[in-house]
Amino acid sequence: MSLADLSLDQWRSFDLPAARRVAREAADLVGGRVTAVETVEHLGAPLHRVRVERNAQEFALIPGGTVALGFGLDSWQPTAEQIADYAESLDQGFGYGPDLRAHLAQVLSARRSVTLATVLMAVEDENLTELPADMPGVLAARGLRMPSSDEWEHACGAGATTLFRWGNECPLDRIPYGDRSGPQNQLNAFGLRIAYDTYSTELTSDVTAVHGGDGGESVCGGYGHMLAWLPLATANRNPSMVEFVYGPDGEDLCEDFSTRPVLTL
Repeated sequence: MSLADLSLDQWRSFDLPAARRVAREAADLVGGRVTAVETVEHLGAPLHRVRVERNAQEFALIPGGTVALGFGLDSWQPTAEQIADYAESLDQGFGYGPDLRAHLAQVLSARRSVTLATVLMAVEDENLTELPADMPGVLAARGLRMPSSDEWEHACGAGATTLFRWGNECPLDRIPYGDRSGPQNQLNAFGLRIAYDTYSTELTSDVTAVHGGDGGESVCGGYGHMLAWLPLATANRNPSMVEFVYGPDGEDLCEDFSTRPVLTL
């Protein structure tokens, strides 16, 4: 079996020695070296984290296969606190619908099943050095590429079906910006620093979505606590920010955007 065909389910079935062998194989394929293999608890079972260094940049192994993406609104029930917080935002003129469920339907990707290859993805996003349209060529010169939107969402959620990568709830007594104790500050299950700052705007090869934040729009606009956290939701494609990023004004601020390079295996 090609390493690119490794599924998340298969990966979760490996013991630690097998995971180390896969890590070495991945590192050899890209001319890198393994810097860490550790096991964490995720979704009630062990999950191995692999970190590979190549050209002074660290990458995490992201097992693929057939995975479920998007957020299942039909099976989700907001808490009373989330409902009340969104109602306050509505009173201030913010929100895309009469209730939180309607708002989420406008900003989150739909539930779906996709098949993805296993890749190595950068632990940290990196700022763009060129216009978004020119970045594929810039990265290709380094043997890298931009992730697809599906790859980003899968890497962020790591198999979790919850609203955020850490669960369905977020602190509603504060906004994420400047919060040093919130769940967004922890590495995700694959060991990525991802969906950690609403001022972040991560681009992928999909020009209909941006991820990981909304450039600080929700914070600066005073949208309310729930709406301030939602840009970090795994399936949030931040549609209002998409219009800005790929519009004429976005070209002047491209260095404020980032992407998360991928090494194909």
